[in-house]
Amino acid sequence: QVQLVESGGGLVQAGGSLRLSCAASGSILSINDMGWYRQTPGKQRDVVATITRGSSTNYADSMKGRFTISRDNAKNTVYLQMNSLKPEDTAVYYCNAKILTSYGSPFYDYWGRGTQVTVSS
Repeated sequence: QVQLVESGGGLVQAGGSLRLSCAASGSILSINDMGWYRQTPGKQRDVVATITRGSSTNYADSMKGRFTISRDNAKNTVYLQMNSLKPEDTAVYYCNAKILTSYGSPFYDYWGRGTQVTVSS
């Protein structure tokens, strides 16, 4: 009933930029925190950045100053602007959101299917 769909991944040269988008749709009453995570083969999924409904942000140390997370609450969409990309940023990027679908229920975690970001050297 709830879908998160990422877009904006692709192939870029080192030093370049990409902007990821993630739109949530379905039976949504409210969305709290949203975030971006990334994963490479054989490794755990790590947080990239998170943003509260009030737009307070947190970043993993290696992304500070290069990545910017933002959201549009009216569109149920979260963005990740990635600048000065490095080959080590290559990963599948996943969108996450804590979503309320019915009153009296807790906010549940929902995930997108991921979008591949490849940075060539």
